[in-house]
Amino acid sequence: MTVTNAEIVESEPTKPTAARRSSGGGGLRRYILIRFLLIFPTVFILVTLVFFLMRVIGNPIVASVGGRLTPTQLQERLHAAGYDRPVIVQYLEYLGQIVRGDFGVTVTDHRPISGIILEYGGATVELVFYALIIALVLGIPLGMLAAYCRDRWPDVLLRALAILTYSTPVFFGGLLLKLVFSIWLDVLPLGDRASTRVELALNGIPGATGIYIVDALRTGNGEIIGDVLLHAVLPSLTLGLLTAGIFLRLVRANMIGTLGADYVDAARSRGVQEARLVRTHAFRPALVPIITVMGLQIAMLLGGSVLTETTFGWRGLGFELQQYLSARDFVAVQGIVAVLAVIVAVTNFVVDVVAALVDPRVRY
Repeated sequence: MTVTNAEIVESEPTKPTAARRSSGGGGLRRYILIRFLLIFPTVFILVTLVFFLMRVIGNPIVASVGGRLTPTQLQERLHAAGYDRPVIVQYLEYLGQIVRGDFGVTVTDHRPISGIILEYGGATVELVFYALIIALVLGIPLGMLAAYCRDRWPDVLLRALAILTYSTPVFFGGLLLKLVFSIWLDVLPLGDRASTRVELALNGIPGATGIYIVDALRTGNGEIIGDVLLHAVLPSLTLGLLTAGIFLRLVRANMIGTLGADYVDAARSRGVQEARLVRTHAFRPALVPIITVMGLQIAMLLGGSVLTETTFGWRGLGFELQQYLSARDFVAVQGIVAVLAVIVAVTNFVVDVVAALVDPRVRY
C-alpha cells in the first residue's frame, strides 16, 4: 500500500499536537500534585520553628503562672502538662497532637485552642477579606492610571502614595484614621466589630457563623447590615492600604511592560483607542503577577491583622494572640501561630493552582 506525500504532510503534525496537549495536561496535574505535597513540609517546618522558638523563650508554665504558685504547685502543673520531660519527647507528642487536629490547651484560662480558633477565626477571615477587596479595588485601577500616565505628575503622586501606604506601620495608620474619622469628623465608629445591641442580636442567631456580615445578611435587617459595614470601614482600610500600595506598583510595572509589547504596538497601529489598549490588551496580562503574589499578600494581611485588631478592638485571632502574648501564655501563642501557618500554606496552594490555570506558562 502506497502513502502519498500529502497524507504524510497531513498526518505528521497531528501527533505532536496531541502529544503537546497531553503533556500540557499532565504538566498541570503534576504541578498541582507537587504543590499539594509541598504543603506538608512547609507546615512541618513552620510548626517546628514555632515549637522550638517558644522553648528558647523559656518554660511556658513558669512564664505565665510561675510567680503565682508555690514550688510544689508549680512542679505539679509542670508534670501535668508534660514539661518536665525531655524536649524531644514533648516535640514528638506535639506533632502527634497537630496531626489529630489538637493544638493544645491554654495555660491561663484552660481553653482548647481549637475552640478559640472556631470562636474568633471568623472575625479574622472577615477582616482579611474586607482588606483584600479594598487592596484590589484601590491598587489595580490606580496602578493602571499610573502606567497610563507614566512619568507624568499623576504617576509621581501615585508612586509616592504607594510607598507611603506600604511603609507606614499598621498601628500608626489605624490610630491616624481613628483620629481623623472618629474623633475629628465623628463619622465612623471608634472600634469594635459592631455596636453592643447588634452584637447581641447577631450572637443570638441560631447557627451563627461568627462572620458578622454573613450573619447580618441572614437577618435581612438593613440597619444591622449597615452597622456591621460601618464598623468594618476603618479596620479594613487600615489593613487594605498596606497591600494596595504593593498592588499599585506591581500593576504599574507590569502594565508598562505590556504597553510596550509588540502586539500592543500592532493594535495601536491599527487605530485602536489608547483607553481600549489599556483596558483590554495590557490589563489582563498584568493581572497574572497579582494572582501569583496573592498568597504572600494574604500571609502579610494575616500578620498585619494582629496590630489592626488590637488597634480597633476587633475580636479576632490577632486580638486574642496579643492578649495571650501579654499574659505570656506561650502555649496559646504556639497553637494560634501553628493554625495561622496551616492557613497560609493552604492559601498559597490554592493561589498557585489558580495561577497555573490562568497562566499556561506555569508548569513543572
